Amino acid sequence: MKQKKKTILIFLGAAALALGSAPLRADDVTDSVDEAMKAYKDGDYATAAASLDTAAQMIRQKRAESFAKFLPAAPSGWTAEDATTGAAGAAMFGGAVTAERRYSKGEAEVTVKFLTDSPMMSAVMMMMNNPMLLSSSENGKMERIKGQKALVKQDGDDGEISIVVSGVMLVSIEGNGVTAAEMKGFAEGIDYAKLAASL
Repeated sequence: MKQKKKTILIFLGAAALALGSAPLRADDVTDSVDEAMKAYKDGDYATAAASLDTAAQMIRQKRAESFAKFLPAAPSGWTAEDATTGAAGAAMFGGAVTAERRYSKGEAEVTVKFLTDSPMMSAVMMMMNNPMLLSSSENGKMERIKGQKALVKQDGDDGEISIVVSGVMLVSIEGNGVTAAEMKGFAEGIDYAKLAASL
């Protein structure tokens, strides 16, 4: 019973890290790995596994934070909010690492989001790699933006652009009250070479 309580407490700690916004110390990851190693040597496999899960979650959080610097700056006339990042554990939605920022200009709004390590990628890849699925105009059309294959949808003043970087990251740009040119401006504001090198 004591071991079970200990495992539950560690699991709750890992969940709190996944959802919390408290900054991580530089050695938090290695502390968790060291804890896992000690528990493993002591034969406490439940604690070892939970500590490794915690370390993995912290690494995913740091990875998400590293992507935020590649979000585009606000174009002239637009205001950018602070970037937000997230990292879901593998047990939640299959895992996902995200970084996003919202932009506004009057009533117009645009959100740029980076998503990786997610099961959603397979569906997007299938759509972008199969022209037959794009035969309907409501599914958008393929274009090239800064050398990247992009799926572009524009319905009046609502737009959406999807770009897959290096086959593992989805760049999603969604806008309300925007023109197609404004949407592409956000897409062109991303340095895809540096983003790809960080993956």
